[in-house]
This record gives sequence, structure tokens and C-alpha cells, in this order.
Amino acid sequence: MEARWRLDTNEHLCYSVDVLKSFKYRLYPSRHQIRLLDQTLETCRRWHNVCLAERNDAWEKEQRSVGRYEQLAKVKDYRRGNPFAAQVHSHILQVTTTDLDKAFQAFFRRVEAGEKPGYPRFKGKGRFSSFGLKELGNGFKLDGRRLRVSGIGRIAVRWHRPIEGKIKTLRIVRQADGWYACFACEAEPQPMPPTNAEIGIDLGVHRLITTSDGEKVENPRWYRNEQKSLRILQRRMSRRTRFGRNWSQAVKAVQTQHQHITNRRKDFLNKLANDLVSRYDRIVIEKLQVSNMVRNHRLSKSILDAGWGYFGQQLLAKAAYAGRTIVEVNPAFTSKTCSQCGQRFESLTLADRWVEHECGLSLDRDHNAALNLLKAGRALWGATWAVRATPGVPQAAAPL
Repeated sequence: MEARWRLDTNEHLCYSVDVLKSFKYRLYPSRHQIRLLDQTLETCRRWHNVCLAERNDAWEKEQRSVGRYEQLAKVKDYRRGNPFAAQVHSHILQVTTTDLDKAFQAFFRRVEAGEKPGYPRFKGKGRFSSFGLKELGNGFKLDGRRLRVSGIGRIAVRWHRPIEGKIKTLRIVRQADGWYACFACEAEPQPMPPTNAEIGIDLGVHRLITTSDGEKVENPRWYRNEQKSLRILQRRMSRRTRFGRNWSQAVKAVQTQHQHITNRRKDFLNKLANDLVSRYDRIVIEKLQVSNMVRNHRLSKSILDAGWGYFGQQLLAKAAYAGRTIVEVNPAFTSKTCSQCGQRFESLTLADRWVEHECGLSLDRDHNAALNLLKAGRALWGATWAVRATPGVPQAAAPL
């Protein structure tokens, strides 16, 4: 989200929040346009490697850091001396330079935080998958029902839904199953009518979510259910001669299968998040450290297959656009605490799926945790604002 001041119709200064939404559409380029798109990606890949090599050499030989603006100034010189780069719009190479700078900023941030640094890498052939344009009307525009891109031409687009808001940037992405256009649009939030309902959501591996109302959504296990098909395709790929034509086709088949699994997972989680946001004004979710949880080698595959991180991101984004309130609560001991009397179950293990207590509690373990999450969230309703109204306000509760 991006917050900004603006003048209303009566020229009074007011506070508003503009949400940056992304719209993704399938492209259907011709064979000639596919060759041009591939050529553009290859040019961006080589420019990325040139910029990375310059930064490495400057630090190793002179102990000097090369900044983004210094490299942006060299885009014109690179286009003059490279016949392929001369055919590419200058904004495309500028976005490539900015992307590399963002990778370095993320590297420095991880170093300061004591995390695994992940130094930016040189990109090999076939390892560069997208390029961007940063201004509508300068390098790209909508031409009827087609997308006109500088140096590429008019590309057919499947407009499966209307674009909302003002188009700011474009990124063209090559995936295993084809080409896509991703528009970043600036739109004002559209608050949904209030329902005066609230819910606590417990995430799990056995069931994807369990709500404080007792509603359960089973975990589809997208990856695990496709492992047999993936194993066949991967074995077929391993028997091919590396970098041969048959090997390339086998690699594409594996990539397409992974893309199919990803698309199914995202479609399900987006629909689930949209359904929850449309039904509840206030939602409490767990604040999970997924990157730490996947260190458990026995649960890592199931956790990543469930898509907890993606689900939380989409729930927060959709709530911001719909004007709903989201609270992230520390989930510590929510499963081991009685939702009626508050007593701790010290002997409860992961194998225990049902909890009973002398106070009369007899509930599913996840349902009990969801009720505790809702209680913790209710303590913050007065101190928590809707996500759309206060970007940057911490939405975390104290541990139970």
C-alpha cells in the first residue's frame, strides 16, 4: 500500500490510502513476437551480468561501491555500442538495473539481520524470465484489445477480467506454460458492506484452516498428490542427453507440471481468502515464522505445500482493499490452552487431535486454538485499525 495526501472536491487536505494492485493476463504472441521477446530477455540477461561484474570488480580492485544511478547513466552508452540493446527500449534496461540494485539492498539487509546473505548471482542462459517497463505511454500502451510494446508490436491478450485503477508499470514474464503481462495499478480501496462478524483462523497441515466457528477446510495437498506424475517426468528427463532436443522437451514438461501445481494452489488460496474477507469484518490469524518452521525436515514439505505464507499475504492484501481489520497474533500455546478456563495442557502432544478438560471443554484441537486466537484478537479490537486506514501500524498481539 502507498499512503498519500490529496485534495478532495472542496479543496480540503485529507488522508487517503492508494492500494497497488496487480493484474495478470495471458499473452498470445506470434512466432515472430516470441523471438523478439526471447531476444529482449537475452539482452536484459547480458546487461544484468555486465552490471554485476562491474560492481564485483569495483569492490575487489578498488574497494568501491557502484551505485544504481552510476549504472543507470551507462545505459545510453551500452545501447550505442550493442546492436541488440539498441533495439530495446531504454526503460527496459533501466528496470533491469534497478532490479539488480534491489537485489543488493536485500543482500545488505539480510547481512545486517544475521540471515543467510544470498549474494546476487550471474544469470546463465535460460535463467532470466522477465523484463519491465515503468511508464504507461512510454514503451507500452493499450491499443484496443491488444498490448503494444516497443520493439515487439501488438500482442494479443486474454482480458479475463477488467483492469481497475490507473496503470503504473508493466512486467512481461515468461513461464513454463507461456507468456504473461503483469500490470501494477494504483486503485482506491473499495470497502465492502459491514457484516459485524469476527473470526479466528488456525492454520494446520492436517486441515488447511479451522475457524473459531468450527468450520474446517481440508488440505488439498496439491504437491503430494502430483508426486507420482512428477516422478515419472523427472525420471524421463534424467535419461535424456543433457542439453539435447529431447532433454529440453522433458525439462519443459517438468516445469509445466510444477506450474500446474502452483496455479492450482494459488487459485484455491485466493478464493478462500476472498471468501473469508467477504464474510467477516474482523479476522485474527497466526503470525507464523514459516522460514523457521520449514527447518523441521519432517514437516517442511507439508508446510510449504499448504502455502501458509501465500495465504497470509493474500488475506492481508484483500482485507486492505476491502476495508477489513486483520490482526496477527502470536500462536504460542494457543493449542495447549483451554479456551474456556485458560488452564494450560502440559501433556498435550501433536498426536492428540481432541482436547477434553474437567471444566467441560470437549473440542477439536484446532478449533480450540482458533477460539484462543479470537480471544487474543478481541483484546486488540480497540487498539487496532482497519488495514486500509493505517499502513505500517504493527498488527501483532502479545503472547498468550
